[in-house]
Amino acid sequence: MSAQGTRRNDPLLAWLLAGLATIGPFSIDTYLPSFPSIGREFAADPLVVQQTLSLYLASFGVMTLFHGALSDTFGRRPVILACIAVFALASAGCALAPSIEMLLACRMVQGMSAGAGMVVGRAIIRDTFDGAQAQRLMSQVTMIFSLAPAIAPIVGGLLDSTTGWRGIFVFLVLFAVLLGAGCAVRLPETLPPADRQPFRLGTLARGYARVFGHPRFAMIVLAVALNFAGFFIYVVSAPAVVYDHLGLGATEFAWLFVPGITGVLVGAWTSGRLAGRVSPQRTVSIGYAVMAAAAAAAVAFHALLPPALPWTVLFMAAYAAGMSLAMPSLTLLALDLFPRHRGTAASVQGFTQSMSNTLLAGVVSPLVAGSQLWLSLTAAACLLLGFGCWQLSLRLGSSRRG
Repeated sequence: MSAQGTRRNDPLLAWLLAGLATIGPFSIDTYLPSFPSIGREFAADPLVVQQTLSLYLASFGVMTLFHGALSDTFGRRPVILACIAVFALASAGCALAPSIEMLLACRMVQGMSAGAGMVVGRAIIRDTFDGAQAQRLMSQVTMIFSLAPAIAPIVGGLLDSTTGWRGIFVFLVLFAVLLGAGCAVRLPETLPPADRQPFRLGTLARGYARVFGHPRFAMIVLAVALNFAGFFIYVVSAPAVVYDHLGLGATEFAWLFVPGITGVLVGAWTSGRLAGRVSPQRTVSIGYAVMAAAAAAAVAFHALLPPALPWTVLFMAAYAAGMSLAMPSLTLLALDLFPRHRGTAASVQGFTQSMSNTLLAGVVSPLVAGSQLWLSLTAAACLLLGFGCWQLSLRLGSSRRG
């Protein structure tokens, strides 16, 4: 079915696309409360357990380079349905893992398949809609998707307390099966056969070189990744923040995630309301102003006072609002630079963000998670770098027009 033939008014489309994007957050946030119990069962050092997240993110990032390109060749639906099936099997392997090594291996396979929904979903949005309509749908998907990180740790904490950590991965199997069934029935194909690109490694390499080598595209996707990093550093450091800094228990992760995700919802809703009324560049500027105020307040507070509710989480929530306000516009500005290769461009964007997340989880978080002040400073540093990339992208755009 072509883009013109898609069901533009189908309200289920936003929910399906958001569900596909939530595979990633559910794969991460549901099992964060189980780090201690996984370590106890396998007699594994906390650093080894942390690698179940790092390896997942690394494989997630590498495969995002291929999801979009494969969807440019074979169509959007086949790639999504195949990856959901692989994810369900890998989740079953995690649930049955007899050792930490097997758990690590299955987590890698999960990561290889989980990114398809996010990457290909963005391409579907851009295949189907233009301009303000695309921004509105991207914002709707962001709003629905953002519920996952709020719900996932609560579900994970309850499952860990009642069924043990393996029950969390059984839940992921069921989630994948239900989502796959919904996509098989209602997800449209948005890339006509005439618009598909042949899958050749040489062509693919040249395509990635062209996308990676586009200076303005590189600056925009780095800005998206760095803005998100300022929020994600709290997510990957959640066990330290919840257990050590705030003194809460396994069933109380909602104290961290609900305010943060509320901020994401507010920002995404505001982005949708501004679509067609305020230029994307102006929307991004407003988002950066909100993020800057939140980051500065967090650093000042934690430099003077110990972590405390509600302030510690409110600063993160405000930052998340600014981040999600800017993200839809930044994402669409990046994809619009490659109208004939949106899948490839979406893959590169997903790869950049995933590699940033991997670095945060495997290297940065273990170094800074012991101090709330260092977490705040890390978020502020990510924001400054992201803002610098955005400003450089604007200069590059102006120089091309000139």
